[in-house]
Amino acid sequence: MFENKHSITMLFNASKVYDRQIIEGIGSYLQTSKVDWDLYLEEDFMARLDHLDEWSGDGIIADYDNPKIQAALQKAQVPVVGIGGSYKNPEDYPDVPYVATDNYELVNAAFQHLRQKGIQRFAFYGAPLDEHQRWAVERENAMIDITSKEGYECYVYRGHPVRPETWQYTIKRLSDWLRSLPTPIGIVAVTDARARHLLQVCDHIGMLIPEKMAVIGIDDDEIARFLSRVSLSSVKQGCFEMGYQAAKFLHKILQGYQGPKKPILVPPERVAERQSTDFKAIADPHVMQAMHFIRQNACRGIKVDQVLDYVGISRSNLENRFKEERGHSIHTEIHNEKLTRACKMLKESDESTADIARICGYPSLQYMYAVFKKHYAKTPIEFREASRPTTVELDLEWEQDE
Repeated sequence: MFENKHSITMLFNASKVYDRQIIEGIGSYLQTSKVDWDLYLEEDFMARLDHLDEWSGDGIIADYDNPKIQAALQKAQVPVVGIGGSYKNPEDYPDVPYVATDNYELVNAAFQHLRQKGIQRFAFYGAPLDEHQRWAVERENAMIDITSKEGYECYVYRGHPVRPETWQYTIKRLSDWLRSLPTPIGIVAVTDARARHLLQVCDHIGMLIPEKMAVIGIDDDEIARFLSRVSLSSVKQGCFEMGYQAAKFLHKILQGYQGPKKPILVPPERVAERQSTDFKAIADPHVMQAMHFIRQNACRGIKVDQVLDYVGISRSNLENRFKEERGHSIHTEIHNEKLTRACKMLKESDESTADIARICGYPSLQYMYAVFKKHYAKTPIEFREASRPTTVELDLEWEQDE
């Protein structure tokens, strides 16, 4: 049986990926528990914060990274659960039940990913000081603390706000900073949006990614994958879990829970590894150039001759250098790059095998089938099925969520 019906107000910006995933987590708790809630989400709630008491219902789950929302809810007459970023200083947390993304662990996941790639130099591209982006300062301080404890220097640059009228100036200053850094280096960007600035500028100034600069963002924004030629590695926040835990917290309060308000910190979900951190320590600059070109163009059906034209040395010279650095030929490198991309798409997307063959530069679907049979003794469809969680694994994951 359902409990008494409650009207719950959600104060989030549903146009943001981060907020939408939180809302999805709240909805999941509604679907999997016995609560009987009407969830209320108004698109233009910011214009009505002064009259919040007229429409707040029986409880509120709100974005506490927004100072205006936090201020408006100080005198709320109903239970409030805040969602936002974590803080190093316990006194910085709001005086309400609070669920937070663990900013320190987000940055630590990004740093450890870069270090596991063999990178020994590190930088952080942050954001200008802004009361609406307090999490940016927390992430910057986390990066400085982590690198210092590990014995590394960290180069920090906050950059400038993104405005159309100053965009060219902003990009030029970012270019100057990137040129001043020692290479190779790994850069953690405070968000995927800022990471895209790095990818764009590196492309403009001819800085090789990831050979010279390995870049990782935070958010794992699906849209970001398609806005640059180099796919972006990123740390995926546990936004869904944050929403789920916030709804669960509010449910307990509505049932009469009056325990401690200790913040719930939600760790990152995973690191989504893509091209921008596919770093391999390569000493030979000609091989480095060739690798960059192959990563960018392997799926366009390039041949060895096009790699030679790009690097500008003889075939025998580059082949010898490749054998020494990579242990195989240029042709094998092109082949491996296409196969890696195909495997990743089979594991992570629902694209048809025919579309994957086309996207990865295979001359035909039959040819891709032959490649998979040779390497894995499986068809692409069999490879996809073998790579996905079994029903038992999914059930175990669900039990853990419960």
